[in-house]
This record gives sequence, structure tokens and C-alpha cells, in this order.
Amino acid sequence: MLFLTLFLGIILNMLGYIPPGNINLTVVQITITRGIRQALYFIAAFSAVEVLFTFGVMRFVQWLSSEIKLGDIIDVIMILMFGVLGVITWRSRKEMPKTDYSNKDSIRYGMLLGVLNPMQIPYWLFVGTYLISHEWIDIGYLSLSIFSIGSGIGAGLALYGFARFAQYIQEKFALSSYIVNKSIAILFFALSGYHICKIGYIHFIK
Repeated sequence: MLFLTLFLGIILNMLGYIPPGNINLTVVQITITRGIRQALYFIAAFSAVEVLFTFGVMRFVQWLSSEIKLGDIIDVIMILMFGVLGVITWRSRKEMPKTDYSNKDSIRYGMLLGVLNPMQIPYWLFVGTYLISHEWIDIGYLSLSIFSIGSGIGAGLALYGFARFAQYIQEKFALSSYIVNKSIAILFFALSGYHICKIGYIHFIK
């Protein structure tokens, strides 16, 4: 049973990081502008925090799902987050990449985004409610701990795949940091715009 719980955590969180978001796009950016080594430090730090993040969300999934305005709050946070990341990335598109980076910087950045990760809250609210209501996992500390460890492993594997893919694309097409930063900045702005349109549709059109 615990093995199934671990397996569910790995698979479900791998699937959760496939759609474009602030985390996997950041991994792509770090890989191309700083190198695969710095991306691995980022992924390791992020995955460690993801274990705690998943445990917290899953432990209080029923309480969080009862918060009626939680969806709007998350959308507003993501609008601000994607907007800020877009501005920062756009402004740094013409900067010359450094030849060396501090490992601590990548680790701190990974831990920071691990904490500021609102995109995963709706995902785990839906998935967590389904798993708990169908008794695929229970809310005991041992079961949730195993599930959360699997979640961290799943996040690490998915992001590692993005890092390797970014490395392959860079080597294949010799992409410059300018093109990468500009493209990712546009994606961040597009994701921010999506959530603006979503809020507008829900409150003014629907």
C-alpha cells in the first residue's frame, strides 16, 4: 500500500509539471543561461521544498477547498508572479551571461520558488480530494509523508527532463540567452494575460 502511495505521488506530480508554468520555464532558462549543473542545484532544492509543500496542501486539502474565494486569490497571485517574472526576464534578455554562478544562489532560488508555488495548489486540491474521497490514500502522517516524498521525486524527475531537453535544444540549435530570455518572458506575459482573462470572464461575462 505504501509503495502504491509513493508511486502515485511520483506519477501525479510528474504530470502536474508538464504544462508550461513558472517552475519548468525557469528550469529551461537556468539550463540555457547558466548550465545544467546550476539547473540541477535548483531542481534539488525545489524538490526538497516540494515535499513539504505537498504535505501541507494535502493535509489541509478539505479546509482549503472550503475557501470559496481561494481560486480568485491564486489567480491574482499568479498574475503578479508571471508579470514580475516576465519583466525580470525581459529586462535581462540583453545581459551577457556570467561564466560562473554560485551554487548557493541556485539553491536559494529553488527553495524560494518551492515556497512561492501557487500553481500547484489548485492541482493538489483537485487531485487530493479525488484520492482521499476514493480512499486511494489516507490522511495519516505516514501515508501523506510517503506520498509527499513521491511528489518531490516526481517533481525532480519532470524538471530534470525539462533541463535535459533544454540542454539538447541549445546544443542542437545553438540558442542564445537573448532568444531564450525573450521567448520565456513572452510566455510569462502570456500566462499572466491568461489569468487576467480568466478572472474577467468569470466575474464580468459568465
